[in-house]
Amino acid sequence: MITAIGFTVLGFAIMEFSGWFIHKYVMHGPLWMIHKTHHQPSKSFFELNDLFSLLFGSIAVALILVGASGLDYRFWIGIGISLYGVLYFFLHDVLVHRRLKWFDRPKSHFLKAIFRAHQAHHKTNQKDDAVSFGLFLIPKEFLKEEEK
Repeated sequence: MITAIGFTVLGFAIMEFSGWFIHKYVMHGPLWMIHKTHHQPSKSFFELNDLFSLLFGSIAVALILVGASGLDYRFWIGIGISLYGVLYFFLHDVLVHRRLKWFDRPKSHFLKAIFRAHQAHHKTNQKDDAVSFGLFLIPKEFLKEEEK
């Protein structure tokens, strides 16, 4: 059981750290043409940038399927990636960007800090001027602002 929890946490952590790296160096780098649709006003519910979610989701599903027969480490890492994806959807798409208006703006200290950090990320629609590339790992200044 501890191993399952550990691999689930590992899958979640892998997504946060690799997500930060991919967001900063790939999405705001060679794949900017896809990601920039997320930094521009959209006339549609879907953005070309949503392809990244399909990619990460496909990796999670593949790991779950490959590891399902023995519930090995791949299964649990896939579960961790999936858990990250669900939380990402609620925090990023529902709470921050309001793509679905299910909840009011966040009220908790940490959720407000995430919200503020992501707003700072979107202050620019340019490839090179953005800050704060993670979802849960946010720069300290956004947590400090919230403490005031």
